[in-house]
Amino acid sequence: MKTYPDFSKCKVLVIGDVMLDRYYWGKVSRISPEAPVPVVRVMEKTGTLGGAGNVALNLAELKCQCALLGVYGNDPPGESLISILNKFDIQNRLIKSSTRPTTTKTRIISQGQQIIRLDEEETGKLENCIYKELIRRFDEQLAGTDVVIISDYGKGVLDDSLTARIINLTKKNHIPIFVDPKGENWNRYNGATCITPNLTEFNQVSPVSVADDLSLSQEAKKVIDQFELDFLLVTKGAKGLSLFGRSQPDTHISAIAKEVFDVSGAGDTVIATLSAAFGTGLKMAEAAELANLAAGIVVGKIGTQPITTIELEGAFYDKGISGANKIFTIRQAKELIAKWHNEGKRIVFTNGCFDILHIGHIKLLHAASEEGDKLIIGLNSDSSIKRLKGPSRPVMKEDERATIIASLKYVDLVVMFEEDNPLKLINEFRPDVIVKGGDYTPETVVGHEIVESSGGRVVIFPIVDGISTTQVIEQMKSQ
Repeated sequence: MKTYPDFSKCKVLVIGDVMLDRYYWGKVSRISPEAPVPVVRVMEKTGTLGGAGNVALNLAELKCQCALLGVYGNDPPGESLISILNKFDIQNRLIKSSTRPTTTKTRIISQGQQIIRLDEEETGKLENCIYKELIRRFDEQLAGTDVVIISDYGKGVLDDSLTARIINLTKKNHIPIFVDPKGENWNRYNGATCITPNLTEFNQVSPVSVADDLSLSQEAKKVIDQFELDFLLVTKGAKGLSLFGRSQPDTHISAIAKEVFDVSGAGDTVIATLSAAFGTGLKMAEAAELANLAAGIVVGKIGTQPITTIELEGAFYDKGISGANKIFTIRQAKELIAKWHNEGKRIVFTNGCFDILHIGHIKLLHAASEEGDKLIIGLNSDSSIKRLKGPSRPVMKEDERATIIASLKYVDLVVMFEEDNPLKLINEFRPDVIVKGGDYTPETVVGHEIVESSGGRVVIFPIVDGISTTQVIEQMKSQ
């Protein structure tokens, strides 16, 4: 595999248990007087797609053409779920139920640690009318589909008969079908193209506890024969993943994650990337390598988050050296910076457009990295740059600029901001040092009061004469 696949041509249908993942982000500073439990002061609330929805979200972020089929409730979480589908251009084939709620997982998180999870769900048998409508919509959607994914979270949507019907119909139409399994009963997955369990899930159907690759391979071959599979991919956490096929050598791929913050949704990312890559024509072993790269990126994020095509493509061409997993949202960055502060790290902040990276930028960032332990880059968004520089800028889009900056080894974290200046970021992150390039004085640097009030300082780095993005652009035009 020498070329990154064009996922935009791949049409994927996801069917399964759709959920809303909600996060309450807060701080704990005391114990409740009512009971020996922490009091969480909620600072922010966020929501994203979970379960089969997260599989679809990963596919959408990879630029696949994705349709999502499942069930949701007639309730506010359901409205939030539909809103997210529309935002990410996921084709909505969901069925609204008046008798069961939208499956919702609410996580309370403080200082990067999950304190408790609250589940709202109904896992009983679907109403007959919902069941029939699921079958009708699946039959209707299958035409023109390149790959089908079954995302089974055991929430009641995929019973034995429906799952078997889906697999049989998909095989009849010669469409590959991938399954993220749940529970001990794999008979209903009989005949699937590939099943993607984690090691714990695999041990539920394997008669012995698997401890090494040799014994895993022996049991995998038995499982492939027993359930008439073409492939079996077992994810092994920090040990990477293993791919087994009916007529191919075993493939063991080591994990690439440098730092693990949250494994939530990593299995969704694996099956989404694996299926889409296979759907574009890659061999299964090549698709597994790409899925492993994707997993290594998402476990470096906080909370359930999908892979993006800019992250995966960067990691693909750089073989894991890319800084794609250094690109965080403000909320994610706050959690990580709080962890660094608790570890006694000295935090350095600088900001800019970094439209066309030149020697002046490189020297500034290198100098900034020397001022502390962790270097954070605040990056102007495309809309922010247009306001500041005019409609012809930026030359490079924000995701491209972010990936290039994050790829520098001395940059630890990149955060985009929409405002004209980084004051909001500085107020949120409370860095120990601000570094700014140019003819500023410390008193004219945005956010200097915040940093200096906490005992920090502002460092001015002189600009490189004759070098600026505008000058580079003008030189290019004149040639």
